[in-house]
Amino acid sequence: MQSVIISNRMILGIIAFSVSFGLSLVPKWDFNQAFVTGVITVVATYAAALFVDKRRRSHELLILTSLRKRIKEMEGLKSRIVREIEQIEAHRNLLYAESQQLQNQILECRKQRDSLHRDLGNFASQKKQLETELNILTTQIQTVEENHKELNNSLSNLNTEKRRLELHFNTSRAEINQLQTQINQLQQEKQELENNLTLLGRIKPQLEEKLYQLRLEIENLETTKTQQNQQLIDITYQKESIAANLTALQTQKSAQQTELQQLRNELAVLQQERDILQNQVWELLQQIENFNQEPQPENTPVEAETENNELFPFADLLATLDTENNSSAPPDSLPETWQRFFQQLPGHELQVLKAILEQDNPNPAIKKIAESHITMPNLLIDEINERASNMIGELIISTNLDKPEIDAEYIMNVRKMIALYENLIAKQASSN
Repeated sequence: MQSVIISNRMILGIIAFSVSFGLSLVPKWDFNQAFVTGVITVVATYAAALFVDKRRRSHELLILTSLRKRIKEMEGLKSRIVREIEQIEAHRNLLYAESQQLQNQILECRKQRDSLHRDLGNFASQKKQLETELNILTTQIQTVEENHKELNNSLSNLNTEKRRLELHFNTSRAEINQLQTQINQLQQEKQELENNLTLLGRIKPQLEEKLYQLRLEIENLETTKTQQNQQLIDITYQKESIAANLTALQTQKSAQQTELQQLRNELAVLQQERDILQNQVWELLQQIENFNQEPQPENTPVEAETENNELFPFADLLATLDTENNSSAPPDSLPETWQRFFQQLPGHELQVLKAILEQDNPNPAIKKIAESHITMPNLLIDEINERASNMIGELIISTNLDKPEIDAEYIMNVRKMIALYENLIAKQASSN
């Protein structure tokens, strides 16, 4: 290959030299100038050939890299296909082992049937001998034997009837136990639904978000159910193909079909309950919207003042403190960012911080404060963290544990805020 390239370059140089030498020699017939022109043309031709060869090699390298990437991708695809084939082979081996076990069971059943047939043949021969002996007996013995046979038949009938009644009693008792457990579960679900319905009237802002999340979860459950149904269908098809000639597995198949029908019925019932709950939720939302659209009575000045004091209880008090105390702040006062954060906090959120800081288990107190303000404890803590993030740039309450806790580096500032809050409340009470 290298010799061919060298020969091609030699031919290209000779042709370029001869053409340039001839073209430059014709006008002036100056051999020196024509020779120089030919040499320059040869050099330029070789330079152009080297440049073109370099570009061709770079293009070939790009193609080689792309082909190597493609080969690596194909190898990865091949490895994945090999793993899937191995999984399919393992599944096929399992199915083959199960079929072998079933065939062994069938062989054992056939052996037992053959032994039973042999025993029946022996019993038939013995029966013939006994019949010949019984013919010799007297008519009195025949009557006694007939009475004895009738008694045995009645006794066997009574035993079979007793067994059938016991079996029916056991099955009915198992069904009663299952129904009792289902009733208990339904009662628990009913209690939970009643509790949820009592909370629906209080948590309208969070209701739509929860409803959207529930719809997403229902869609995920429906997709998972369709996948499970598809898997069940595939499994039933495989079982039908394996157990086509086995009568024992047909009963199991029918039982599985009945269970699948029961699951579908239960799913239909659950979907109906979900539709009923959605209708109730929409009715509650409509009632709340109608209630909000009704004209509200104007608040009296005292009520407006209490509402303003509840939402922002510190604006006026801080203003009065600033006018009264013109001296410089003490060395242990709050930083500027914490002062702004303190001014933005409503009274009930400061009560939440106080409960977290002072009580061992603040969850009941936080729940009571949230219920009094028609919200939830988690949302109340999230609002405090959001205000802290906007003012300070950090979250002050950690919710990863069973009970909320204030981070250790912010406990001193929170204590100062609570002390300032209590002083302001005391001053307001004394001024009133």
